[in-house]
Amino acid sequence: MMAYLSKHVFYPLWDAKDKSRRLQEWKRLETQQWWPRKRVEAYQRERLTELVNYAAVKSPYYREIFSTHGISTGSADSVDLMTFRQIPVTTKHDIRNNLNRFISDDYQKNRLVKAKTGGSTGVSLELYFDEECQEYRNAAQLLADRWSGWDLGMKKASVWGNPPVPKGVKQVLRHHLLDRTIYLDTMDLNPQSMGAFVQRWRREHPGAVFGHAHSIYIFAKYLVDEGITDLRPEGIVATSMMLLEHERKVIEQAFDCKVTNRYGCEEVGLIACECEEHQGMHLNMPHVYVEFLDANDQPVAPGEPGKIVLTDLNNRAMPLIRYRVEDVGVYSERVCGCGRGFPMLERLEGRVADFLKLPSGGQVAGISLVERTLTKVPGVEQMQLIQESIDQVLINRVKGQEYDVHTDPSLISALREVFDEQVDLVIQDVASIPQEASGKYRFSICKV
Repeated sequence: MMAYLSKHVFYPLWDAKDKSRRLQEWKRLETQQWWPRKRVEAYQRERLTELVNYAAVKSPYYREIFSTHGISTGSADSVDLMTFRQIPVTTKHDIRNNLNRFISDDYQKNRLVKAKTGGSTGVSLELYFDEECQEYRNAAQLLADRWSGWDLGMKKASVWGNPPVPKGVKQVLRHHLLDRTIYLDTMDLNPQSMGAFVQRWRREHPGAVFGHAHSIYIFAKYLVDEGITDLRPEGIVATSMMLLEHERKVIEQAFDCKVTNRYGCEEVGLIACECEEHQGMHLNMPHVYVEFLDANDQPVAPGEPGKIVLTDLNNRAMPLIRYRVEDVGVYSERVCGCGRGFPMLERLEGRVADFLKLPSGGQVAGISLVERTLTKVPGVEQMQLIQESIDQVLINRVKGQEYDVHTDPSLISALREVFDEQVDLVIQDVASIPQEASGKYRFSICKV
């Protein structure tokens, strides 16, 4: 009954009270996802044109960029992609050094929604959004979450760091009527906290699980090890970090439910998400224009890894055009069996900062190397690769149940398939892999 009331009464009333467009946009996305590809692309191009034309006039930063590079988009009915690609890629460094100039003339900075992200380097980045942008992003999240099996009003179990504590009457009401979430704090994951969370789960019966991919995996492994088999959600959403294949298997075993992999970032919101087919992630075309570029900022062919570059189609307050998010992914022309018109992000290959350097001048996706090694070498529970210099890689290794005298030599041997004898491979025995301040985990860190 509470789930029904939340979806059909409290959600609409709350949006009406706040004069929000969230549910209106969500319903529009529910329709747009089934449009044919060409219609989706035409709609995306229309929104891209509006955004670029707006930024060319209203954003001090892009106004100067367009003028300096002789880029004319002004009143074009449809942005020409060749002209669009002349716009220099925007970096985190550009934002940090020109923050106020990214804010559009139509908005006052102190009246905008503010967010901050640390990113893989740990250097904070300030971001600003207008309220409509936030509402559109929340709508896209509703759409993607429903692909997992969750629905509006359904109670959630959230495996997350530093969970919010409702303050004041409004936040408490929202927590009980809309958000309806119980939390397992990932900053304190241990048998006692996870055991207590199991008991709360049994009392409150959440219908879906949300959280950091690796944190959900740790909880799932606890359930498997303890023989707990009665937690059966209808959906699982793994986000905030790459979902490794061996982790997916353990999570699905523990909960007897498919995992939905979701990809987004603080800067632009939802980028892509798996549907019920679980064959890659659909790009959020109505809200984000996504490019996959090579080292020279030229488009790569479908099926080839490329740096992910994003244009946020929602944010007028602080436009981000051709923003390099510092992730690497593979775009595919493959059509998903679900019938949706949104194209596919075949896979993520990690963050730019996760790629380890080779003495030969090449590089290797560290997160992929970790995943391959973990599935190949028995006796390793977790591992983390840290490259301090071009000729040394530290291996933080957590012993697994099958650990024996052959484990570490096998681990070195597996890594030697990538790193030759020029590189010193040093195993460090650790009890666990430390978390970032955000509660996320990084399994590959390059400091070179």
